[in-house]
Amino acid sequence: MLGENSNIGTIKHEVLFEVAKLAFRDELEEKKESLPYDMIPGPQANFRCCIYKEREIIRQRIRLAEGKSPSVGSDKKNIVQVIPSACEGCPIARFVVTDNCQKCMSKKCQGACNFGAVSMSKDRAYIDPSLCKECGKCSQACPYNAIADLMRPCKRSCPVDAITMDENNIVVINEEKCINCGACIINCPFGAISDRSFIVDVINLLKQKDKHVYAMLAPAWEGQFGSHVSVGSMAAAIRELGFTEMYEVALGADYTASTEAEEWSDAYNEGKKMTTSCCPAFVKMIRQHFPGLTDNISTTLSPMAATAKLIKAMDPEAICVFIGPCIAKKEEVLDSISLNAADYALTLDELVAMFRAKDIEPKSFNGYVQQGSIYGKKFCISGGVTASVVQSLKESNGNTSITVKVCNGAAECKKALMLLRAGKLPEDFMEGMACEGGCSNGPGSILTGRAANINREKLFAQADNRDIHENLREYEEYEFSMHRH
Repeated sequence: MLGENSNIGTIKHEVLFEVAKLAFRDELEEKKESLPYDMIPGPQANFRCCIYKEREIIRQRIRLAEGKSPSVGSDKKNIVQVIPSACEGCPIARFVVTDNCQKCMSKKCQGACNFGAVSMSKDRAYIDPSLCKECGKCSQACPYNAIADLMRPCKRSCPVDAITMDENNIVVINEEKCINCGACIINCPFGAISDRSFIVDVINLLKQKDKHVYAMLAPAWEGQFGSHVSVGSMAAAIRELGFTEMYEVALGADYTASTEAEEWSDAYNEGKKMTTSCCPAFVKMIRQHFPGLTDNISTTLSPMAATAKLIKAMDPEAICVFIGPCIAKKEEVLDSISLNAADYALTLDELVAMFRAKDIEPKSFNGYVQQGSIYGKKFCISGGVTASVVQSLKESNGNTSITVKVCNGAAECKKALMLLRAGKLPEDFMEGMACEGGCSNGPGSILTGRAANINREKLFAQADNRDIHENLREYEEYEFSMHRH
């Protein structure tokens, strides 16, 4: 049951937990209609205006947890979706005159407006929303900084201008522009934007004992559960959930680094500039907003796809589930079905909900496992891909004088791509990550910031110093293509 202290994270997680619990018990179809009433019994509202709105938000979040669009009858297929019942409270007018207005004689705000939207009322300037074009010139001109820019946080955070509002001021996501980076999810103060989930599909697979379901844990998971939960601990906990086995995606990252090093060497000799291909939001940014640069994307498989390919080479009946903090990986899974690579993707908060539903504590397990090199493990940090590729070049006596533009976050990616498109990018190659700091700060994380970094470094310090190529020789008997084409 949700209480008055519930926040966005609590509401999302409790819905995932309840859905996971019912799915494991085969009771979801029977009880999902009553679940909003169980979670919001009333009569008093806890976090919105009334219990009816709260229950509708829960109902729409349940649909997201089932992998559906929040609204019945909606045909939206995007991973990132708007929860209409939760989208409220944001300002309708973007620019608003505050009490700082001195109603000065220069009237610079009024003079700066080309649309006649600014007038002078009795006490202060007034901006007519029906005339305002949101150009911001009045705000820039005001000598007292009296005009506040109240752009919706979701719209402000979107790096590709994919967010607009409909006639009812409910957010609309343009699926032709959206790159599923999840920035709007993190920044919406009402929790009105979230992601579709594969959690029910995965649980249904785990209940079928004849299925070979493998978990693939992204490098960014380390440190999310504290510094005492090792890869071995997590592997044991994941097997307790019902997975056949767990593999580190850091192993797939070693494959990616090795193959990308070869590709970069060839491109360097041809005088061709290339970008990395491991961040799906970055790759989609190129394909949808810089289509002329599509041929510059590395054809090397992402670590997720490489790990899945390896697992399926070892076990042809394998069903591969990626688990990490990245929402965009869900769409990468859907877009790469023809590759016969990863089949499903879950976020770390969805994994936690599954652990809670089965009363499993990862910290209660022990064990040591290391499948990827320390270089593969550091793919989750901005600059980690570049460092791994350079290491692979060193091991093969390749050209390590190659220069790389490391783009930390979507804004930096966009600027560098504009330079590349104009033929003015000085570096030979480009590493792009849509999340600032790298995958470790993805929207599906359960712990970010300094605490997560400290935990991660403690765990990384326990890893041995195996080389990339040395590590991959352990799997030489398994053959598969490391390229998308």
